[in-house]
Amino acid sequence: MSIVKTYDELIRENQELTMRLEEATDTITAIRTGQVDALVVNDGDQGLQLYTLKTADQTYRVFIEKMNEGAVTLNEEGIILYSNSMFATMVDAPLSKVVGSPFENFVAESATAAYKHLFNDGWKQDSKTELAIKKNNILIPCQLSVNTLQLDEGPSLSIIVTDLTFQKNVQHLLKENNRRLEEINGELEASNYDLQQFASVASHDLQEPLRKILIFSTMLKNKHEAELPVESQKHLEKIITSSHRMRTMISDILNYSRLSTEAGNFEQVNLKEIINEVLEDYEILVNEKNVKVKIDEFPLIEANRAQIKQVFQNLISNSIKFSKQDKPPVIEIAWEANHELQTASADHNAVCNIVISDNGIGFDKAYQERIFSLFERLNTKEKYEGSGIGLAITKKILDKHNGTISVESKEGEGARFTICLPVRQERRTSPEISF
Repeated sequence: MSIVKTYDELIRENQELTMRLEEATDTITAIRTGQVDALVVNDGDQGLQLYTLKTADQTYRVFIEKMNEGAVTLNEEGIILYSNSMFATMVDAPLSKVVGSPFENFVAESATAAYKHLFNDGWKQDSKTELAIKKNNILIPCQLSVNTLQLDEGPSLSIIVTDLTFQKNVQHLLKENNRRLEEINGELEASNYDLQQFASVASHDLQEPLRKILIFSTMLKNKHEAELPVESQKHLEKIITSSHRMRTMISDILNYSRLSTEAGNFEQVNLKEIINEVLEDYEILVNEKNVKVKIDEFPLIEANRAQIKQVFQNLISNSIKFSKQDKPPVIEIAWEANHELQTASADHNAVCNIVISDNGIGFDKAYQERIFSLFERLNTKEKYEGSGIGLAITKKILDKHNGTISVESKEGEGARFTICLPVRQERRTSPEISF
């Protein structure tokens, strides 16, 4: 005879089962998180029995549960006696199926031999290895760190499982980037070779026909200028002027390209001596223009002497070239003292600020950044000669000296260039990169 339960009875029974399930869940959670250290269990005929949890130290259990790594404890047969929640998440399995299972079940087939070797060594000494853990059909690269624990039930093996997926991805990206950098370095070497070839062409193949144009056009002018019509004389003069301009441009381009391959060759130099040498080179022009130059005393700095001389050549010649017609050029070259420079002997980060100012025609402040670009001209080539490369060369030289250059100017009020150079150049060594 079957007993038919009423709806209310079924509701009450369901509520009781739910309460018992919640109570069991709370108990398990309390055990796992260290909130209890003993259990009293009714064993039927034997009555109430006390089971202590001496091996589950509260602080240790809480720490293991909150770890970002997986943690398991194995017995001598390799059966999982304990697992934290993270390991269950890593293998995508409920804790009930993880605890009581052989740990080997979660190891990739290809890594079984490595795991057995680790398991055997782990009982003798702390050991580590990398192998893959299975998560459904996915293999996760992990590091297993093994050491023994002495529990009340006997010795056990503790395994900390660290997911290496992120690290492996980063290593892969680094190796890929390193491979790409090697390719780029190869391309740069090829590009530098092409640049050297271009420099060779510019210095020989291009200049040779240009030299002939200048020679024969000059001969034509000297011998037959009087016989030529006025218009032809103008055309001939333009040929000669344009040829000179092209020769200057080829020379400047050649100098600019060489800066990419020349080594530092830094030495201690006296800036005032270099500036005086530049003024001696421009002696005729300085006298013709009645140029007045004021020069400060300068500290010794480390630099490539020839390149720094070129910097002052470019800046001084610019100041003379762009001077006012009704006023003689006045050029002031000074350095700004600072605390770092006064202690330069002890401070390798000390810098020297050099200011070159003039009373020339100046330029609109809108051009302050563009002025250092290749072929940037602020005035017509008919009125002011030059290739438009001088300041670009100046900036590149200072870049190679780990320095900077900036300019302030207004139309009709001259220009003020500020150079910042390290007093000591840093000696760099090529870093060793390994993965």
